[in-house]
Amino acid sequence: MTAGALDLPAEYVRLGLRFDRLEPGFVDAYTGDPRTRAQVQDEPAPTPQQLRDRARDLLRELDAAGLAADRTEFLRGQLTGLECSARKLSGEPVGFVEEVSCYFQVGVTLGDEADYAAAHAELDALLPGGGSLTERYAAHRRREECPPDRLEAAVHALSSALRDRVRGQYGLPEVETVRYEVVTDKPWSGFNYYEGGYRSRVAINADLPHRLSQLAHLVAHESYPGHHTEHCRKERGLVERSGRAEHTVFLVNTPECLMAEGLADLGVEAAIGDGWGSWGAEILGDLGLRFDGDLAERIAAAAAPLNRVRQDAAILLHDRGADADEVAAYLQRWSLVAGDRARQQIRFLTDPLWRAYISTYVEGYGLLSRWLDARPADQPVADRFLRLLDEPLTPAAVAGELAAA
Repeated sequence: MTAGALDLPAEYVRLGLRFDRLEPGFVDAYTGDPRTRAQVQDEPAPTPQQLRDRARDLLRELDAAGLAADRTEFLRGQLTGLECSARKLSGEPVGFVEEVSCYFQVGVTLGDEADYAAAHAELDALLPGGGSLTERYAAHRRREECPPDRLEAAVHALSSALRDRVRGQYGLPEVETVRYEVVTDKPWSGFNYYEGGYRSRVAINADLPHRLSQLAHLVAHESYPGHHTEHCRKERGLVERSGRAEHTVFLVNTPECLMAEGLADLGVEAAIGDGWGSWGAEILGDLGLRFDGDLAERIAAAAAPLNRVRQDAAILLHDRGADADEVAAYLQRWSLVAGDRARQQIRFLTDPLWRAYISTYVEGYGLLSRWLDARPADQPVADRFLRLLDEPLTPAAVAGELAAA
């Protein structure tokens, strides 16, 4: 960067921090200089129009900023997302599909109900007995519920086992640590609050039951090798070693979210792989908590296509004029969930800050699992996954690599 030139990464960080003035929670994590955050807090509160105009200014300046190509493309995606968020904050109507495209660099469409019906047929074969498939699936899920008073112990046991694996596979700073807490009245099931200095606080929502077979996925997603691991490795590599200030702030509704949620949803696959059900059953069995790990793994594979139903619900709700009752019925029909879980999902899909975020899970997992599967035949999964943890990849860059392959 030449003398007198705009320090664009620093201005991007300031812009991101200003969004948090208007929408608390927009900054998911900040590990930069606390003086910068204090200065932003002392400024007059910005207007959405000012934030929009600043995002556009920085986009215009980006190509002349003299940054490496991967930094330029990372910031282009982030600033495009911020510009759209500012337009929404100002009251400009932005459709759901457009919003997802601007935030996350992916196009979304309704899923194929034939795929959902095929998934139902597989589940029907795996869950014999009387009653409807919805009733049998609900009964299976109830059998797997973790007793609320054992939830923390189960989480800590799985976290310890996953941490040992991830330290061996991917490496982590010796001082890293995760602290868990159980909370209520949240629109999500779990949340990682990265505090910097290789420390995370992970909140687990106890409003709805947690299934024993899914606890390994939850811990892998939030901690090892998911969000906590990614934050630690990027803080050590991109920030401390490479001086890339743009990675001191993590902002909601930007392309980095799709990358983060996609890699986190691949956490069990990256850390354990096939046999994760039996592995989790053995860990929890030592606590007297029992489930059929092999059956859990087969049911998870059969039900995987139904994950897209949540995104369909958002499209129907926001772009197709369906009301909440119609969407709840759609979720119950195709996701095979009870009414209370459908309403919890709609709560997430109607939260002003989080309504588009469902696509980070649906599209993120789909994109990154295809990319992981497309690795060279002689490349271990861990080597490919390490790129997600360490590099400033974007959805557009990953899609480009897939197209080239």
